[in-house]
Amino acid sequence: MQPEVGTMLLSLVVHTYSLRYWFPATIMLGSAPAYLLSWGAWRLLSTVLPARMYHKLDDRLYSMYQSMVLFFFENYTGVEIIIYGDIPKNKENVIYLSNHQCTADWIIADMLAIRQSALGHVRYVLKDGLKWLPLYGWYFSQHGGAYVKRSARFSEMAMKKKLYNQTQSGTPMYLVIFPEGTRYNPELKNVIADSQAFATKEGLAVLKHTLTPRMKASHIALEAMKDHLHAVYDVTVAYESTHTVSRQRKSAPSMPEFLCKECPRVHIHFDRVDIKEIPLEPLFFRRWLHERFEIKDRLLTDFYESEDDNKICRFPGEGKPSPLLLSKTLPSVMILGGLTLPLLLTESGRRLYVRTWVYGTLLGWLWVNAFP
Repeated sequence: MQPEVGTMLLSLVVHTYSLRYWFPATIMLGSAPAYLLSWGAWRLLSTVLPARMYHKLDDRLYSMYQSMVLFFFENYTGVEIIIYGDIPKNKENVIYLSNHQCTADWIIADMLAIRQSALGHVRYVLKDGLKWLPLYGWYFSQHGGAYVKRSARFSEMAMKKKLYNQTQSGTPMYLVIFPEGTRYNPELKNVIADSQAFATKEGLAVLKHTLTPRMKASHIALEAMKDHLHAVYDVTVAYESTHTVSRQRKSAPSMPEFLCKECPRVHIHFDRVDIKEIPLEPLFFRRWLHERFEIKDRLLTDFYESEDDNKICRFPGEGKPSPLLLSKTLPSVMILGGLTLPLLLTESGRRLYVRTWVYGTLLGWLWVNAFP
């Protein structure tokens, strides 16, 4: 009898733990069709309006959806955000460059953007395979994101054309790029070794806590938008849960682990670099980018390996907690919930809901491949 009770209790614990992830994930994914239908209605209405007006409301709609996402990743999880450095109060057209270690890194960019009231302006440079995500892959593209392939398959002209067209129409830009190209995982020794070997071959400093940055996407973005940009935001992120008592670095939390409240604090080092200080010539830009990652590597080395107990698990300087007010996120949850529930409560609504997932995904795949 006792083993059965123990099994039941273990099953209950596992089930409760999984609900911590499935509950927010169901709401975030479940509201996607309602969001897409709302966007589609606006897209049809805006066909006779100037592009600038369309982008303005598209950014507002995107901000609403991402605010709902941040409700779960910040307010729901209770994670504490510690920021080192001063985020400008005014909105700017920027490129956001960060180290990359997990899927939650995409959310960190949103966390900074909402604190600058620029959440709707966030656009991503994404690896090409993500365009196949149902509904989301296509929408990220139409919102201004660019899909890129690695190495020789990289389509420079497609990315440059897309970014240039957006700057010509005056689209606000908060372009998120992870120059490492893939995630740093301390458990993937072969990936780290290959990256370090590449740096040695190219005569660059070998990095320990980041991968060697690749310059192509960042340089194309800078070149295509040089007259539109104000600055580059150089961001270094460390998740406190990735540090062991023996000063060893662990893998960063995935999105499900983050939603399961496995990360108590996120430390974000922020540095604004004026666009005039960044060299455009490829050779000098490559050197500049690598030097920025050398700085990141030193910051992360201190964070994970400092022998001083007062400096471990923190960046140099004053770190300020930055709580996110419910008033910035909860209204979006209520609005999107209010749009989604009517679809699910009627038979005709459920049919429309399912068809939006199916046909929206198929049409999106066609669109994103026809117009990359």
